[in-house]
Amino acid sequence: MTTPKPGDPVWVDLYTADPERSIAFYGDLFGWTVDRAGAEFGGYLTFRKDGKAVAGGMGRMDDGDTGPDRWTVYLSAPDARATAAAASAHGGSVIVEPMDVGDLGTMAVLADPDGAGVGIWQTGTFGGIETEAIVEGGRWRNHAGAPSWFELHTRAYQASLAFYRDVFGWSDTFEMPGAPDFRYTTIHSTSPMLGGVMDASDFLPPGAPAGWTVYFGADDVDKAVAQAIALGGKVVSAAQDTPYGRMATVADPTGAIFHLGGDVA
Repeated sequence: MTTPKPGDPVWVDLYTADPERSIAFYGDLFGWTVDRAGAEFGGYLTFRKDGKAVAGGMGRMDDGDTGPDRWTVYLSAPDARATAAAASAHGGSVIVEPMDVGDLGTMAVLADPDGAGVGIWQTGTFGGIETEAIVEGGRWRNHAGAPSWFELHTRAYQASLAFYRDVFGWSDTFEMPGAPDFRYTTIHSTSPMLGGVMDASDFLPPGAPAGWTVYFGADDVDKAVAQAIALGGKVVSAAQDTPYGRMATVADPTGAIFHLGGDVA
């Protein structure tokens, strides 16, 4: 994450109604510790795994937001303000205007043309996620408790791809071959691919919004799911084997949804 390409996922953060409960949940589930920023940064939380920054978090604000607690994925941009302007020009909208975060960088939050929220991060002294999950011989390395994959579920598949190419500079995507009812494009055509865009038209429930989601690594997905339940979370989608590893979807105690991913073979 030290030299990301434009449009690469570089950070995730949690918007939560109960920061203390979230700190306890993710600390017990993933072994995360937490740093708390001062008032000048709104008490922002930085979660760490083995001392390395893996995610952020902040408490809900009284700003009229009635949406659920959630994880937000941030994509890299060399100029956050120019990217926000480009998003507006290509059918998106700006939810949080670009703002400097001290000397750490510049952030903003957008909605893409299908309504999926996505963040912008322009690197200053802070580059983002400090771990690197890789696959060697069909098994993950360095991924337990760290972000391992980032995925957009959208009903506007082609329009979304065009938006991210135009706004974030995706130029080396790869559409995976598959059945006619499975359309998926990875952010890069060669490893590390980092994430992808899925045509979710056939499985998003009516009324469910499009959205970005994050996968956190687990050495044993079934064990992690059981632990999440014991800690007050809920199963959204039970663990199952896929060609890309064992996966499950869970919600934390305040309802923020995320995925767990295990070995690919």
